[in-house]
Amino acid sequence: MKVLITGVHGQLGWELTRTCPSNITFFGADYPKIDLCDRSTINKWINTTHPDCIINAAAYTDVDKAEKEKSKALQVNHKGVENLALEAKQAKIRLAHISTDFVFNGEQSRPYSPDDKPCPESVYGKSKLEGELAVKEILIHKALIIRTAWLYSSHGNNFVKNMLNLMKGPNSINVIDEQIGTPTWAYGLANAVWIAVRKELTGTFHYTDAGVASWYDFAVAIQEEGLSAGILTRANPIHPVSTSKFPTPAKRPMYSVLDKQSMWQATGITPEHWRVNLRSMLRELL
Repeated sequence: MKVLITGVHGQLGWELTRTCPSNITFFGADYPKIDLCDRSTINKWINTTHPDCIINAAAYTDVDKAEKEKSKALQVNHKGVENLALEAKQAKIRLAHISTDFVFNGEQSRPYSPDDKPCPESVYGKSKLEGELAVKEILIHKALIIRTAWLYSSHGNNFVKNMLNLMKGPNSINVIDEQIGTPTWAYGLANAVWIAVRKELTGTFHYTDAGVASWYDFAVAIQEEGLSAGILTRANPIHPVSTSKFPTPAKRPMYSVLDKQSMWQATGITPEHWRVNLRSMLRELL
């Protein structure tokens, strides 16, 4: 099997390259060599590499900036994904598209299933939902959509690295304790994507690590595991605070735990708790 990975320089794209199974040949591309807003560049890559499947890990991901750059976010996350789907349909190949928990408003109190009705409240979430809808409309039964959340990796910028940097400083840290979700190591997500691709799964699925946490819980765990690993040398006070203490341009889902049962069953994955995976990722920073 040959696979074209878009967004190869991002957290998930990088993890996909290092977890690629030995019986799969991958071709990695990122902006500007492949521009989702320019169908000709997508067409060129497909005609050059002749993939059996495309994994789209590319996206406009600046949640707050998207509130001011609505057209740019929609251009990449909607029109760009639509272009990918159209080219995939023309080439008669499959598309695996990565989406987000931000397609939900976070107002329910049970994990969101893949069949729950999306209701995004941010420009970013709306743009990602538009991308999902385009994929479904164009490819129908040849598309795979995987929603994930709270992604981090030893590669790139993310909450874990930001917290570690703050914890190395002299000050106490305030972290929101009202927003609930599940941290996800991009390495584990990448492995799950490869399994889904090899099994030729289609439809909409959810994938995160197992378990539940607030951002405050996550920060406390980062400090404890960082101290245990020797990445940190002292414990700074971490204070739980309300969302109102950190007003942002984009509204975040207050509860965005995703129901992963169908993904785990379809792939045969035995889920790891998010804290176990956090410990594994931190060892990569030593």
